[in-house]
Parts: sequence; C-alpha cells; structure tokens
Amino acid sequence: MSRLDRLLRPRSIAVIGGGFWCANVIEQCRKVGFQGEIWPVHPTKSEVGGLATYPSIEALPSAPDASFVGVNRNVTIEAIAILSAAGAGGAICFASGFREARAELNDGEALEQALLEAAGDMPIIGPNCYGFLNLLDGAALWPDQHGATRCDTGVAIITQSSNIAINLTMQKRGLPVAYVVTAGNQAQTGLAEIGQALLEDSRVTALGLHIEGIGDLRAFEALALRANELGKPIVALKVGRSDQARAATVSHTASLAGSDAGANALLRRLGMGQVDNLSAFLEALKLLHVTGPLRSNRIASASCSGGEASLIADAAHPLYVEFPALLPAQSDGLRTALGPKVSLANPLDYHTYIWGDVAAMTATFTALMQGDLSLGLVVLDFPRSDRCDSSEWTKVIDAVEATMTATGRPMGILASLTDTMPEDVAQTLMARGIVPFSGMAEAMAAIDLAANLPPLTEDALFLEPPSERDTTLSEAEAKSALAQFGLRVPGAHRAPAPEAAADVAEKLGFPVVLKGEGIAHKTEVGAVALNLTSPKQVEDAARSMPTDSFLVEEMLTNVLAELLVGVTYDPAHGYVLTLAAGGTLTEILKDSRSLLVPASRDHVRSALDQLKIAPLLAGYRGAPPADMDAVLDAVDAIQSYVMANPVAEVEVNPLMVMADRAVAADALIRTGGET
Repeated sequence: MSRLDRLLRPRSIAVIGGGFWCANVIEQCRKVGFQGEIWPVHPTKSEVGGLATYPSIEALPSAPDASFVGVNRNVTIEAIAILSAAGAGGAICFASGFREARAELNDGEALEQALLEAAGDMPIIGPNCYGFLNLLDGAALWPDQHGATRCDTGVAIITQSSNIAINLTMQKRGLPVAYVVTAGNQAQTGLAEIGQALLEDSRVTALGLHIEGIGDLRAFEALALRANELGKPIVALKVGRSDQARAATVSHTASLAGSDAGANALLRRLGMGQVDNLSAFLEALKLLHVTGPLRSNRIASASCSGGEASLIADAAHPLYVEFPALLPAQSDGLRTALGPKVSLANPLDYHTYIWGDVAAMTATFTALMQGDLSLGLVVLDFPRSDRCDSSEWTKVIDAVEATMTATGRPMGILASLTDTMPEDVAQTLMARGIVPFSGMAEAMAAIDLAANLPPLTEDALFLEPPSERDTTLSEAEAKSALAQFGLRVPGAHRAPAPEAAADVAEKLGFPVVLKGEGIAHKTEVGAVALNLTSPKQVEDAARSMPTDSFLVEEMLTNVLAELLVGVTYDPAHGYVLTLAAGGTLTEILKDSRSLLVPASRDHVRSALDQLKIAPLLAGYRGAPPADMDAVLDAVDAIQSYVMANPVAEVEVNPLMVMADRAVAADALIRTGGET
C-alpha cells in the first residue's frame, strides 16, 4: 500500500474552514457521488455547505482519511499539526503564501518549512493547490467547479497548475479521466510519488504529467521503473526554462545543453513520451488508454477525400510515422471492394462510391488493414447535430467496428478538426473500442508518441554535484586529465614565448598547429593557426596572438568529421552529455543531441546517427567510414572522467574523427562554481 492510499481514496473527509471554497468542496463531493462521511470544521459557523459543523478537529468522530484545509497559511500550519497528531490519513493544503511567494513575502520559505514540520509523517499535497478528483470512487477534495465525470477505468493526470487542471477537466474528447491531482508547491509530496500511487490503482491505464519543474530525480527514476513494471505508459508535457539549470557559458556545450535539453534527455531516459501542447497531451492519453503503446509506427488511413488523404500524409511527414506502400494482397482486396475507378494508395482516398454501404466499407477497411500495421484510421468529420443529419456517418462507425473484429487491429476515427468530433460521438466510439481522434495534427503527434515510446534506461543517473571551487584548467591540463581516462590526444608541447614555440615545433615535426593558451574560444580571437610548416611561420603566428604562452601540437590530417563531445552539470536533471557537430560548425548548425550520464554506447551511437552530419561519419561520397568504435571510446573516456571527478563542465571540441582513430584536438574543463 502507498502512504497516500487513505488520502486519495478516502472514506471520510474533513473540510476545515468556512469560506466559499470549503462549501464548494462539499458541493463537489456531492456532485461526484461521494458515499463516505463529510465533516465540516469551523469554530463559529453552525453549518457549511448545508452540513452541520464540528467546532474543532479534536471534536471529529475519528481521524479523517482525507482533509481539505481551506484556511489562511498560518492557521493551515496549526490545523496540519493537529491532524497529524490525531493520525489523519493526509491533507490538501489549499492556502498560498508559502515558498511560491518568496519574492513578495519574506517568510514564505520559513512558513513552508514549518508546515513540513507540522505534518511530520502525515502526507500532505500542496500547499498552493486545488487538491484532487478521484472519479473512480467518487471523492472530490476540490474547491471549484469541474467538467469531469465518473468512470470505471481511465487515465490519471497530475499537474503543478491548478488552473490547467480545471481546464483539462473541461475536455470534450471522450477521454475517461480516473484522477486529476494538482501538486502545487510539492513541499512534501512530489509528482513522482503521487504518480506512483495512482499507477498502483489497477483501474488506471496511463499517466499524464504536466511538469513545470522536476524535484527529486531519484523519485522520478523510481516512478519510471514502477510504470515499466506495470506496463503503464507515461505522457509528459514539460514546460519552462530554469536559469539555474543552465551552466555559465564558458563552453559551447553549456549553450547547447540548457535546461530544456536536460529535461528532454531525462524524460527520454525514463521511457516517458513527450508532447509540446495540451491537445496532443490529451490525444496521446486517449490513444494509450484504448490501445496501449503501438507495436510499430506503420499505420494506414482511409478517407473519402483526396484532400484529406494529402493532409494526413503531410501531418505525418515530419514525424516518425509511416504509411507503408500497399502490398499485393491489400491492393487485390481494395480493387475487389472499390472497383477499377479508384486509385489505390496509403493513405487511401476511397471516393464516395461506397458511402452508406456498410458491407462495402467494411470490405475496404478490412483489405486496407492487411499486412504489418499497428493502427488503422478512417478520416471522418461529423456534421453539426443542430443543423444536420448524421445517420449516414453512423454506418462508417459500424464498418470500422466490423473491421476491428475481422482483423484484430486497433482502429481510430479521426476528425480533421476538433470541432467536428462531438463529445457524444467520442464517448460512443470509446465505448466501442474505437479511438476518437480530435484534430489531425494532434492525432498524428499522439500516434508518433504511442509508436515511438523510448525504452527505459535502468542504470541510475550520476548525480554527485561538482566542487564549489571554480577553476578552469588550461587546454594542456584538460587534455592530460582526460588522457588518463583513455581519451586520445595529439602530441603536444607547451611554450612560454614565440621563439620557444618555434623551437618546440621543429622538434615535434611539421606540420603543426599553434594555439594561444588561456583562451576559451580561440578561433574567434585568432588564437589558432593551422598547418604551419616552418619555424618562422610558427613564430610569426605566435606574435600575432593575444597571449604570452602557447601550445604546439601535431597537425591532424585525413579528418572525416569534427564532433563536439561535452558534459555539463545541470542541477535540475543531472549531467547532460552533449553530442554535436564540432569545430566551426557548432554554432552554425546547432546540430546536437543530449543524453544523461551515464549513457550506454548503444544510446550514444543512436544519438550520433541522428545528427545532421551523420552521413560524414558513415562515409560520404566515396570517403571511408569513420572509426565509430574510437568515437565511442572517446565518449566513454569523457564520461568516466566526469564520474570520477565531478565537474561543472567538460568540452572536447573538436574531436577529430578519422578512419582509424578519434583524437581530441581541443579540450576544456571547468571544475565547479555557480551553475
């Protein structure tokens, strides 16, 4: 059992306070059919919400399973202490003016700490939150109106925004919602703990998280592991960019690996699907509720309009969704069903020859759904019920249901506009096991998510923070430190003056590279000179650089590609490993992928394959392929260094990739300091 069980599934509810919001809680409990006891508490009012009050918490018949504390912040702390001492099951803290108001109220953080101390071991959700709706059992610790209805099974939604929670309850998309929970400040109980408690309910099919900030990373890892064990997918909508999660931009890595990159890498690592808007969030949850994760990204679509067929093909184009070409068996079946006048393709425009003929539509959809497909769609926009007759559209629904029975494949009916999927139709489709998609773009985003959920990475994140001492190592020092962990570096010598640089170059052997030391972005200030072939060239180049010390290195030749490999500490998400186009292309292309440390060789290889410059690594226009094992060894070396020596940032840029090796041409390490 979860420690939140009594709170989330109560048999008795105390409503503490006598204002408008507390009366609303009682009204909402009646609205959802709560069958347990409701005990209003107020020291002077005789009734709240039509129920007789108790003068104090101590006067209640017993310790309540759940309490809605709807009084001011100071009295909230007193009430929480009394409830905890009485053995109550948990409480919703409605009041604001705690940590979220620290800019306006200097004592907000201190009051939130006092609230935690008052709660002790008793679970609290909030403060600064609306509470929750349990639509399975009929419990509403919720101080406002909402649009949700009871259900037997459904998805659970958690959000840090109470207003967004209200908005989500107003959806008309046919999505059955089992729980809506607002987390507020997450002073004690975070999204991850709430999510795990909800997933343990066998009636919950999937979990949706609206995330403003991730607190306890270990708790999120535990949530992901448990969701994976239960086979219940998670959809995440992550918003906001945190200044504290962006390291100081000494390196290119830090500018590429902001908090958004860290959050996206974390959610992928935890196997959570991501969307970027609320409509796609609801559509993805709807699809996952009906079908669970799709077994592939191969789908088929049918419509009676060539325009709709084109629109859906275009909507899928930027996504990892595939409309595979028709197989002979599909074409034969479609030709039999549709006759010779229809051009056959996927997406299919079946014209209007078979409109209203359930048997012919069933034969068409069934023929289309042969082969290796994970989902079938029929594009169908429903007419306005107040002005039009939709009886003919019902025949399409019958044909889709018959196709599901004949093929055993999941099917959806997709209205290209959200306006043309009425709520009663969506609910009917859900009851018949057909996914009612509302909006073409949102539907394709949902299919993309359900077909491409990332696999969970079970290795624990590396989270040890770097030192507070902020030191930037010289290039030579950084390379030496990384070389001890297996990173290959070019032959090099340091020189304290231009003349010494010329002497060193002669001993090292030409051609050479000359670099000015103590400069983070050398190319921008003329502190790099390549392919120098004589002592005079070296000395002249040194004299033109804005520095008094130099690094002379062997010139690397036969380079196929240049990569950036960097690690930046992100306090909100862990250590972000950035792989990108390197050298002068870093800022031009902004071609990067982010992972979290430790990242496996398979994940690193997959990320490299997604870069725009991946063709260069594979061997472009007759060039040999890169030594990918050497690249992966280099990335492993950098990760190993960071895990042995936690630092604020490491950057190798460029990592020169050749057919037989990968060599770090430049390196930077910053040990710590503010991030």
